[in-house]
Amino acid sequence: MTEQFHRIKRLPPYVFAEVNAHKQRMRQAGDDIIDFGMGNPDSPTPPHIVEKLVEAVRDPKTHRYSQSRGIPGLRRALAAYYERRFGVDIDPESEAIVTLGSKEGLANLAQAITSPGDVVLVPNPCYPIHSFGFIIAGGAIRSLPAGGDPSMSFRENFMAALERAVAHSIPKPLAVVLNFPQNPTAQCVDLDFYGEVVAFCRHHGIYILSDIAYAEIYFGDMPPPSVLQIPGAKEIAVEFTSLSKTYSMPGWRIGFAAGNKALVAALARIKSYVDYGAFTPIQVAATAAMNGPQDCVDQVRALYKERRDVLCQGLAKAGWPVPVPEATMFVWAPLPPGFEAMGSLAFSKQLLDAAKVAVAPGIGFGEYGEGYVRLGLVENTHRTRQALRGIKGFLAGGARDTERDAPARAGGTAG
Repeated sequence: MTEQFHRIKRLPPYVFAEVNAHKQRMRQAGDDIIDFGMGNPDSPTPPHIVEKLVEAVRDPKTHRYSQSRGIPGLRRALAAYYERRFGVDIDPESEAIVTLGSKEGLANLAQAITSPGDVVLVPNPCYPIHSFGFIIAGGAIRSLPAGGDPSMSFRENFMAALERAVAHSIPKPLAVVLNFPQNPTAQCVDLDFYGEVVAFCRHHGIYILSDIAYAEIYFGDMPPPSVLQIPGAKEIAVEFTSLSKTYSMPGWRIGFAAGNKALVAALARIKSYVDYGAFTPIQVAATAAMNGPQDCVDQVRALYKERRDVLCQGLAKAGWPVPVPEATMFVWAPLPPGFEAMGSLAFSKQLLDAAKVAVAPGIGFGEYGEGYVRLGLVENTHRTRQALRGIKGFLAGGARDTERDAPARAGGTAG
């Protein structure tokens, strides 16, 4: 029996699957693939966090069901983080909730607040759950293109796109998704940007859903801000974050939402039906991560900066100049000169075949991601230099086929 399930039909083919399947076939054939394709941290979780997990798991009382909203100590640790990092007061009882990573939190909040046909404004390109979480929930997505008038700043272009979207959306948009520092583009913003967005959304009665998963992976002197730092933001905004990148804990699946009480309560209501929260020892260890020594965060930040510098400098020397990101664990690279016509998917496949290097095609993050590829800083410097030698040889050979791939559609996740 073949069924065409409604929600599944709304999900397009998984763009990254083509590259991933080809990568797997090559590995099975014995090829050594250097993989920049997924943002999957390769560093071990700091020992003191692991030790706290082991200590907690030895207590049989922790093996029972946990709390879907998260244990109180971890919610207090999140509140303490917001106070010391952003100067923002968070009530751990009504303005904070623990999630199974920020991805689960966003998806479940979409289920909680979205009615069929609701319009949600999402930057394009974007991390796939930012759009498809609402599509799965029955909503409609309106894209906010990352580009625009080259004579205008990013903030001016974004606000112009936001104003156009609100003016031409029926019904009025329910929410706008923000993600800064952004995956995949590594775009950063300042408090002035957040202030303008908050004022606009308060005026129009639009919720703000902010994702700051990369707020601690920055390389300059100015740490990325939180939208909740803007006075009045908590009237309309909720913010998601995660321990995955900050503490090299991607597989632990632990994150948070903080901010607007009504949105936090809606998420808590949904979660009370679908899960019992993360395994208690993981939450205990996460509490130790947030309350404990933070030199491990400085170390992971320095590691990504070193990898960023090696990769970006090496690509420039190979004839592929790319913007140097100020934050995140990604390089968002326009296709190199002479390869633009083939499109990001075909380029990614050819790079994999010729150089044994995997990257994420930009089209997988939305139609406005076409013309770019994303490289994750997830290989050590030795492997990165090895990849650069292969890339240099590939670029010197030129494009084998300048025909652009048939349009692909975004979906799934590349981390």
